[in-house]
Amino acid sequence: MNTATEIQGTHISQQYHVELDQLRNRMIETGGIVERQLSDAVFSLLECDSDLAQKVILCDDEIDSIERKIDEESYLIIAKRQPAAGDLRLVLTITKIIRDLERMGDESAKIARMAIKLSEELDSRIGFVEFKHIADRVQDMVRNCLDAFARNDVVAAIRVVREDTNVDMEYSSAMRAMATYMIEDPRCITRVLNMMWSLRALERIGDHAKNISEQIIYLVNGRDIRYEDINQYVSELML
Repeated sequence: MNTATEIQGTHISQQYHVELDQLRNRMIETGGIVERQLSDAVFSLLECDSDLAQKVILCDDEIDSIERKIDEESYLIIAKRQPAAGDLRLVLTITKIIRDLERMGDESAKIARMAIKLSEELDSRIGFVEFKHIADRVQDMVRNCLDAFARNDVVAAIRVVREDTNVDMEYSSAMRAMATYMIEDPRCITRVLNMMWSLRALERIGDHAKNISEQIIYLVNGRDIRYEDINQYVSELML
């Protein structure tokens, strides 16, 4: 027959795992909100949709609020449950990932603000091709890093880390193209500067997706690769 102490211990253990699952699921849901926010920001700029851009900006407050809630829940779990090993890594990883998600939201809001400014200027699609190309890559990175977290998929996380290098190269190329536009036609300087800010925001979102992927690798394998050569790490795993 189970003693009262054993029953209480079982209940506490079950409640603890419920709290961990809720924290993890809340973070995944937040990732979905940020992913939609980015998609809407990109669409609002390419389609000159200032109404949608305004909704993206308003969404940023919601993400800030969720970040604070997840932080509170994480600190409570650490204080009350004193998790160890893999559980502690999960909680710490979530607190770091949620910060990157919040900053993604900030950068998406920046794109939305630029979308409003661009919609008020003369009809021109300067820089749109470069923006869309990088936006497609960055949105894939965000989607893939969130999927990698949901599945504890190290291989997918590594792909995202590697993809950041390609985004950085395309960003540098796009910025050179923007400079050329300004030199050729000084009348478009203001518009091009707004596009450059939008491109910069995309590049930063890609960096945050990379950060999240590095945290996933730490979560699953217990190894911090932030300052390592990703190719060397991959060779060690023989992937």
